Amino acid sequence: MQISQVLAQPHAKKFFIARFISNYGNGMSPIALAFGILALPNGSANLLGLTLGVTSAMFILMVPFGGVIADKYGRAKMVGLTDTLAGLILFIQVFYFASGDVPLAVLLIVNGCYGILSGIFWPAFTGIMPSIVPEAGLQKANAVNSLAANAGLILGAASAGILIDTYGAAITLGIDAASFVIAGVLVSTLSHLTPPMANNTNTMMKDFVDGWRVFKSFNWIVIVVVSFSFIVMCWAAAENVLGPLIALEHFNGAKSWSVVITAESAGLVVGALVAIKIKPKYPIRFLQISSFTLCFYMFSLAKPQSLLVIAICAFFFGITLDLWGTLWYTALHRMVPRDALSRVSSFDAMGALVFKP
Repeated sequence: MQISQVLAQPHAKKFFIARFISNYGNGMSPIALAFGILALPNGSANLLGLTLGVTSAMFILMVPFGGVIADKYGRAKMVGLTDTLAGLILFIQVFYFASGDVPLAVLLIVNGCYGILSGIFWPAFTGIMPSIVPEAGLQKANAVNSLAANAGLILGAASAGILIDTYGAAITLGIDAASFVIAGVLVSTLSHLTPPMANNTNTMMKDFVDGWRVFKSFNWIVIVVVSFSFIVMCWAAAENVLGPLIALEHFNGAKSWSVVITAESAGLVVGALVAIKIKPKYPIRFLQISSFTLCFYMFSLAKPQSLLVIAICAFFFGITLDLWGTLWYTALHRMVPRDALSRVSSFDAMGALVFKP
């Protein structure tokens, strides 16, 4: 199936546009949140780490049930609802950042709620693609989806440093919140593609247990999820907390760190282009070997002598990340039963992120 045929599918373009809009905000969000918190009177790396930790904890607690909710009530419907609610909740945080005083309770409650909504969003989002394109076009569709998402990340990350320096973190976070609302409304129009389960009278716990059984029946999924959890642990700690601190101490603050994030995002775009063409005989083995690019990224941050070196390492790691996203989700879409896809994806997300700082 060619790219033109993927794009010709009736609902594909709308889905990709929604992903681009949402990720434009996401590209700015981590930079704006990090420098916004660090600029507070009580701002510190500990406060930033605590805020990110609450988001991750709530995500991990919710995501196993998020898959159940998505499979039971409709995936596109849940994506639209959670995106819209997340945007509205994040606007509360924007108001406090604009005032210059963000109480700890606000940071924890807002970002905790965001983590809960993300725990429903992610497995729901992961399960939509097979309802948009036929199986023959899944890898190319996942690659195009990554391309749209990463283009948004690049534009968001590239503009983040300028926006923060010119208008402050509050305006930047406000754009992120608005992007969630717009994307949520767009995806809501696709709800008819992923209707709720027909005649499902099971309890939530019964659906949860059934999803767990499907997940653990695929040994290759379990092995990869466990190994990827350690990759995420190292990457998230370095990029979300250590990186901004290094940029402040050794380089030029937000502008410098936005260069690194932009380089990584450019790597994501290149990875998506590669994923359109590549057909490895053993895709999972290929992905595991390619993960060693993270080591070079970590070494460049451990001895921050050159921003260029850090950016180059981030670029190659970005390629690896996108190949992971495209090839991994294509494997899940093809191998996992359609009616359990979001539940299996939820256990995948929970396992991969359980050690995320």
